[in-house]
Amino acid sequence: MSTNLRRPSWGASQQLTARVFGTIERFLHVEAVSGGVLIAAGLAALVWANSPLANAYHDLWHAPITLGIGAVFATVTLHFVVNEGLMTIFFLVAGLEIRRELYEGALSTVRAAALPIAGALGGMLVPAALYLAFNSEEGLRQGWAVPVATDIAFALGVLALLGRSIPRAVRVFLLALAIIDDVGAVAIIALFYSGDLDPRGALFACAAVALVLLMQRLGIRTAVAYVVPGSVLWFGLWQLGIHPTLAGLVLGVLTPAVPLADPSQASSVVERLRRMRGRDGLANGHDLVRSLRGIQRAERDFVPPVVGVETALHPWVAYCVLPLFAFANAGVTLSGMNLDADHLRSVAYGVVAGLVIGKPLGILCASALAIRMRWCVLPHEIGWRGLSVVALLGGIGFTMAVFIANLAFESTEALASAKLAILIASAVSALLALAFGRLVFGRRATRFEGARTSVEAHGE
Repeated sequence: MSTNLRRPSWGASQQLTARVFGTIERFLHVEAVSGGVLIAAGLAALVWANSPLANAYHDLWHAPITLGIGAVFATVTLHFVVNEGLMTIFFLVAGLEIRRELYEGALSTVRAAALPIAGALGGMLVPAALYLAFNSEEGLRQGWAVPVATDIAFALGVLALLGRSIPRAVRVFLLALAIIDDVGAVAIIALFYSGDLDPRGALFACAAVALVLLMQRLGIRTAVAYVVPGSVLWFGLWQLGIHPTLAGLVLGVLTPAVPLADPSQASSVVERLRRMRGRDGLANGHDLVRSLRGIQRAERDFVPPVVGVETALHPWVAYCVLPLFAFANAGVTLSGMNLDADHLRSVAYGVVAGLVIGKPLGILCASALAIRMRWCVLPHEIGWRGLSVVALLGGIGFTMAVFIANLAFESTEALASAKLAILIASAVSALLALAFGRLVFGRRATRFEGARTSVEAHGE
């Protein structure tokens, strides 16, 4: 009796797996989805903090956690772990983006960076001035930096909702402006929201930076190897009195932007794969493992570290770090909030006015001044319509605004008022940007689709 054993079709299964993982990869890199996750986390925190289980929400983030090795340990809260620990990874990714843009992106030349720099500066100065117009009293004016920063994830997410009608140049300009905006916010944190400087921490920080540079000089490219000097740098900045999350930014900016090997040599790796596929001894596991390890090393050498690390960390930041930060900080208890108090109402007015009015006004006016002074030109792919959309999106300041508010206000009531205003202003700015974008670019998309349909019809 013969039995027909049908071998599985590995080609079909591999193709199915490739399609599934390709879909997941595209899902992970869609900014609209990451922005949606961030919004969902913030709304979940807001609902929980105003439910009958509100005490459980606050108890969760104030739960003590002990960190340390042996006799050296410290007890911190879960809120501290998220805001001062995990947000370091967010600043690392921001530093990597800055490094990449400085090397070969929108910030690589003075002329290319002039317009987004001008827009970002105006988008920081005008909101700060508007906030101070409402809050000149002691104890309130230190919140002037709350409306100066733009949330990259939210802004790009809202822009993605406008679809293909938005020119790609508009997205690149928004990214460049938001990155410069973040650089300004980081500088503000370091200069105005750091504690009294303790020079002892400078020894740890300088030693960590020197160790990072030495490791790079020795050709150490494994990202895990930099966890130790990064931790020392974090501790040094913390002891120095500078906000420790800036350690991530320093590491990101120091990351090499040049590949170890010439990318043009990648063709030899492709040729090696082709020869492997044609060999009869491909089933030899040892040969296959050695070949794959060689390919992995080649991939590591051909890809610049700044790109490889950013690609690896971006999904974790977008779908883990930032949603956790939103979930830990957006839980404003509305029932106990009394905006009848003049100082709380002025904080809310200042933040809303700074983000909704000050941000677009500052970006547009500063950009117009720079163009009129001939310091830069407005690319025709962007135009004033695209610049206006970017200016409105600049008012979305959720993540960084909440982060600065936590540093600026010691009063629980003032902090809650600022957080509520940030949520309202970010939502209003997003809706205004969507409405205006649909208005000015919707017709463009319709004409484009109609022209393309006409061309296709004549072609047939």
